[in-house]
Amino acid sequence: MENKKKYIFDNPQNVKRILYLLYACCTILFLLDFVIHRHVVHSWENLWGFYPIYGFVGCVILVVVATWMRTFLMRSEDYYESNDDNTNNKKSSDMNEENHRKLGDHNVDA
Repeated sequence: MENKKKYIFDNPQNVKRILYLLYACCTILFLLDFVIHRHVVHSWENLWGFYPIYGFVGCVILVVVATWMRTFLMRSEDYYESNDDNTNNKKSSDMNEENHRKLGDHNVDA
């Protein structure tokens, strides 16, 4: 049977509504930045657009650091599935099954 259930984001009009809502929230927050007085600790926090720039630079730094970390953290595609390991794992699983039987595992279905 084919699933005919419609989800909220299947309708393009709903996606447009969500985007317009997000744009409206961003505009309101931008306008409130000129009205609300902020208690700042450092003088550069008074600069116009400091927090969006700070967030963007922080995000870029995170991506660059993650890309650099990938060079030494990444493993090959078959890291867990190499042929030598499969034969060893099969032998060890057979040994574990034998050990369970020796220890008195009296499973009726076995």
